[in-house]
Amino acid sequence: MLFIYHPKAGKAQIRSKLADILDVFAEAGYEVTIYPTRKSADAKEITFRRRPEYDLVVCSGGDGTLEEVVAGMIRSGRQTPIGYIPAGSTNDFGRSLHLPKNMVKAARLIVDGQDFPCDIGSFNEDTFVYIAAFGIFTDVSYETQQDMKNLLGHMAYLLEGMKRLPTIRSYSLRVAYEGRVIEDDFIFGMVTNSTSVGGFKLITGKNVKLDDGIFEVTLIKQPKNPLELNNIMMSLLNRDIDTAAMYCFRTSKLEVTSSELLTWTLDGEYGGSHTAVTIENRRKAIRIRVGREQ
Repeated sequence: MLFIYHPKAGKAQIRSKLADILDVFAEAGYEVTIYPTRKSADAKEITFRRRPEYDLVVCSGGDGTLEEVVAGMIRSGRQTPIGYIPAGSTNDFGRSLHLPKNMVKAARLIVDGQDFPCDIGSFNEDTFVYIAAFGIFTDVSYETQQDMKNLLGHMAYLLEGMKRLPTIRSYSLRVAYEGRVIEDDFIFGMVTNSTSVGGFKLITGKNVKLDDGIFEVTLIKQPKNPLELNNIMMSLLNRDIDTAAMYCFRTSKLEVTSSELLTWTLDGEYGGSHTAVTIENRRKAIRIRVGREQ
């Protein structure tokens, strides 16, 4: 087993749990290579360069750490099963997979569970696990300091996000999917394969499946005033879709173009600035370890 962990993720719980986690792996008969990440993209590089004899690649950290491991896995061309011990501030994808919050229990699930063929997304030349997003609040996750995340958890994102309200801007976009074209001004958009975003469950829709080859897409139009923005956000959180204020649809592929550079977030990490992106679902492209009763 190759075990990659982010030592500062979440509240740095891994430091006090590491011995117990390794004991679970050793008891199951695994010979473990341990690698703590030291810098951005570390997990991606070590996964890509891993030896072919590893039977399992396990990572512990936030969803960004998992995204790096998945990206390294795809780049390597070898589909080794992935185990995930959530240790971040929100752990959206861990929620979607019903993984235990207790890190030792998550380790036991990895050695006792089964492999689930899971969809991921391609984003031009990059990959993402569960969300590609742009607009209001999307830069909060990668611009909020790790120490603040550790101290306040999910509340850190909300506090940082509130500071952005006075500077909301819109983007004129052309969105093409399945022979249809939408042209409008938007303040936010997300392409998801998850039941939870930003710690909020069901915000992406109902009956979401992680292996159906389909994304859930939400695009929020530019509001006319702060009250309308508040109503839009409440509608989104309650999944009471206001068709006059947003577009919601499902698709396996879409193309987004804009006249100016648009900054994207991939799984909570900076995804670059682009004028044109193609986002496509790669059905069952990875295998991730989940509970047997899922």
